[in-house]
Amino acid sequence: MIYERCSIPDVILCKPKVFEDARGYFTETFRQDQLDAFLGFTINFCQDNQSMSTYGVVRGLHFQLPPFAQTKLVRVLHGKILDVAVDVRRDSPSFGKHVSVVLSAENKHQLLVPRGFAHGFAVLSEKAVIAYKCDQYYAPEHEAGIFYKDEQLNIDWQLPAEAVLTSEKDRLLPSFEQANHFEASSKLYSL
Repeated sequence: MIYERCSIPDVILCKPKVFEDARGYFTETFRQDQLDAFLGFTINFCQDNQSMSTYGVVRGLHFQLPPFAQTKLVRVLHGKILDVAVDVRRDSPSFGKHVSVVLSAENKHQLLVPRGFAHGFAVLSEKAVIAYKCDQYYAPEHEAGIFYKDEQLNIDWQLPAEAVLTSEKDRLLPSFEQANHFEASSKLYSL
């Protein structure tokens, strides 16, 4: 696995080594020891999630507040998405900035989205199946989010406006300015 820091260095792009031949391919999608060595500490993943969405679906921007904040390791099993991580840590020099990366079944890249970041994605293919690991259990009472079209964030979702499909819940999320944010004492990863 090759690990690369994104424009916001706390967000990590993970590129697995893929071994292909006439039969197909093989790749390791997760190695705890390698991730630990790169980060210098361990993230203890405890929940795996999977979703399927059709073209134009935008999910997010979601996060959980402490003490149930989540680090996510996101990958695509089928199709292609634009994956987005927004820094919601008030004390961060990149507060309000975002990283966006294309993840696909073809490139097999993954995005490590740490605690203190809102996460969302847009489906760019006919259909996409997304799988992600979390280091904290889903806790609905600690859910938070930001409206995906927030003008301050100015995220290019790479979709025409008329193609976008969102849930009612996501359409009602607050603006970045009105949303809950992480305070300085919040841990980035689970140490």
